[in-house]
Amino acid sequence: MSQIPKKTVTKRFQASALIGYVGLLILMPLWLFVLAPRGGYSTGFVFAVYILPLLLPLKGIIQDKPYTYAWANFIVLIYFTHGLTLLWVSPQEMLLILLELFFATCMFIGCTYYARHRGQELGLKIRKLKQDLADEKAAYEQDSPRDEEK
Repeated sequence: MSQIPKKTVTKRFQASALIGYVGLLILMPLWLFVLAPRGGYSTGFVFAVYILPLLLPLKGIIQDKPYTYAWANFIVLIYFTHGLTLLWVSPQEMLLILLELFFATCMFIGCTYYARHRGQELGLKIRKLKQDLADEKAAYEQDSPRDEEK
């Protein structure tokens, strides 16, 4: 089976997604365990909350699956929210916060448009809800007997 080539725009969005992803994957452990360790929290807790979610899409990203890039956006929102929150409560860490927001933004935009463009190139389609509802209605009407006596 031959690989369907990627267009230039698709490659650019993938590069953006990967820059953001790898940036967060390097930044978060470095920040939370080396540069500014979180006092009062166990290492396991910090790992589970801030690092583990980044590892969930790793296999699909390595395998270049557009669907993984799409759902990875739900994960990157954790880091975007974390960065925005820290803007208010921890301005002394501004450089690290801005890096987190930069990487999260790169990943979000890259993942969104990479999944879209690559999905189109591969011919993947997400069915429209309207079509699903019409199919369900047709199946229901076909299976249920009608009361003609009313």
